[in-house]
Amino acid sequence: MIGRHNLRRALVAALAGASLLALASPARATEAQEVPHWVCDYDWDQGPWHVKQLIRCAANRWDSPGGAVKAIEIARCESGLRPPAYNPNGYAGLFQQSTRYWPGRADTFGMPDRSVFNARANIIVSVRMARSTGSWSAWAGCG
Repeated sequence: MIGRHNLRRALVAALAGASLLALASPARATEAQEVPHWVCDYDWDQGPWHVKQLIRCAANRWDSPGGAVKAIEIARCESGLRPPAYNPNGYAGLFQQSTRYWPGRADTFGMPDRSVFNARANIIVSVRMARSTGSWSAWAGCG
């Protein structure tokens, strides 16, 4: 049986090792983890004010290039802040994500199995994409 003092020492060592591993791991390794349901959990079905709150939350949490103001500007340009926005050329949702690439992007940025029309998922994926490249260049028409 392991003593209380030794258990504490082992736990501290394990946590320190995990922290060092996280620092040594590339950023992309942590992006594949699903974003917990409570992160930026706004009722986006209630309209543009709530959508903007959700964008602000995500932009602040993931240090979006240009901050929340830029992210809201891009979403307003792309969709008029309307989650069900659809372009027949294959783009959908608030940030007009490519429907062709959406499943892979959703998996990569922590929103697996979410619809491109889910405002929270579209925002989180888009903000994290912009952060990973350091710009909103994927949205050149609105950037």
